Amino acid sequence: MTPGRIRQRISSRARGGFQPRAIIALAVIWVLLWDRITVGNAVNGLIIGAVITQIFPLPSIQYFGRIHPWPLVVLTTRFFIDLVSAAIEVSIATLDRHPPRGGSIVEVQLRVRNELYMTIISALVSLVPGSIVVEARRTANVLYVHGFHVTTPEGLEDLREDVLAVETRVVRALGSPEELAAVMGETTAKEDA
Repeated sequence: MTPGRIRQRISSRARGGFQPRAIIALAVIWVLLWDRITVGNAVNGLIIGAVITQIFPLPSIQYFGRIHPWPLVVLTTRFFIDLVSAAIEVSIATLDRHPPRGGSIVEVQLRVRNELYMTIISALVSLVPGSIVVEARRTANVLYVHGFHVTTPEGLEDLREDVLAVETRVVRALGSPEELAAVMGETTAKEDA
């Protein structure tokens, strides 16, 4: 068997097979869609989840960290605070007679290379009113974020720092010791400068 065929067989095994977490997640979504918890809905959700994961297998996600409870609480609390304050800021700007014009896009180079973290960071940034991730480049580990209120170079830097702060909170909540060291080492270096 050639090396290419071996890689192809390993790749196909990594993508397919029995995926219990995905099946359970799809079953939960199915039950929520029916708005009623019954044995029939749960069984149908499991069957549909099993069929979907066989037809559309999901790639495995590399995750070597662990959940840190207190930083996870901090991440969630800070997200809700950002959500409320940004909603108020956007509401005020909408009602203003002279709303801010334009907005800008900033390139943010993430410090930890992990697709799961990139997805979580993109979702958290995009869910806060006034900012949205317009592009994510997985290979370069870069997010492009649009801020509706950003009109100055200082505003661009503030938006970049806000996204990096979200990355820091995500890694603190979910990261491995090596990932924590990478983020905390850079944060400490910036504070010392």
